[in-house]
This record gives sequence, structure tokens and C-alpha cells, in this order.
Amino acid sequence: MIRSWMIIGIITFLVGFAGNWITPNHSQWFRQLQRPKWLTFESIIPLIWTVIFICGAWSAYIIWEHKPNTDVTRLMMGLYLLLEIFTIAYTPVMLSLRSLIAGTIIGGTGLLICLLITLAVLPVSIWAALLLLPYLLWSPIGTYTTWQMSRINPQDA
Repeated sequence: MIRSWMIIGIITFLVGFAGNWITPNHSQWFRQLQRPKWLTFESIIPLIWTVIFICGAWSAYIIWEHKPNTDVTRLMMGLYLLLEIFTIAYTPVMLSLRSLIAGTIIGGTGLLICLLITLAVLPVSIWAALLLLPYLLWSPIGTYTTWQMSRINPQDA
């Protein structure tokens, strides 16, 4: 029998790597953009997002196990999936459009979705809400960084 944590993990993994499959080959455009001087941690951003996705999947697992197979729980799983899709869409959409503003909008939208999910799961499980804290802390940093890059590179905003 497949366990709920396996299904959540597989979906998280597949959606996460789907972004790599649909990302256009415009990464050279992004690499040539100027960065803010304080952006010294760019090399660890993939690790940060990996931790955030693991925490998000764990949060979803807690919510699923609280009341499995109910309409409300399925709706919550849909919201978690929506959050991951928006998060993964950041790179392919920004690269396709060659627009840092598009990346900023997607990043801000992801933050709002995560905030809504956190508020929804808080009455169900404090742990599920706390596991979303890394996203709530990091997403504004990433969004602000993209916005700052649009100011430094106005031709690519």
C-alpha cells in the first residue's frame, strides 16, 4: 500500500523537477544580469528551496493525516499544490518573458498563497503552520532580490 507521505513526496518531487523540464534555455540572459552587491548567497539558493519544499511537503502530510480523504483536506492539498506550481513557475515564466517584474509578481503571489495556507492550517496544526515558516521568511527575500535586480537592470525589468 502506498502511504500518504509517499504520494505527497512523489508529487512534490515531480512538480519540482517539472520546472526544469519546461524551463527555456534563456538562463544565459539571467546569468548576465547585474546583481545587488549584497547578494553573496546565490550559490546556496537551490539548497534553501530544497529545504523549503521538504518543509512544505511535511506540512501537507500533517494536514492530510489529520483528516484524510475529506473534501476540506483535498482542498488544502490543492492549495499546497497551487503554491508549489507558483513557486516552480518563477523561473520558466521569468526566463520565457525575460522579465524580472514577472518574477517579482510570481514571487509575491507565492508569498500570499503561502500566507493564506498558513492561516488555514494554523487552527488544525501548529506544526503544519510552523513548517511553512521557512517559505514565509525566504520568499520575501527572493522577491525583494528579484525586484532589486529589475531596478539595477531596467532594460530587463
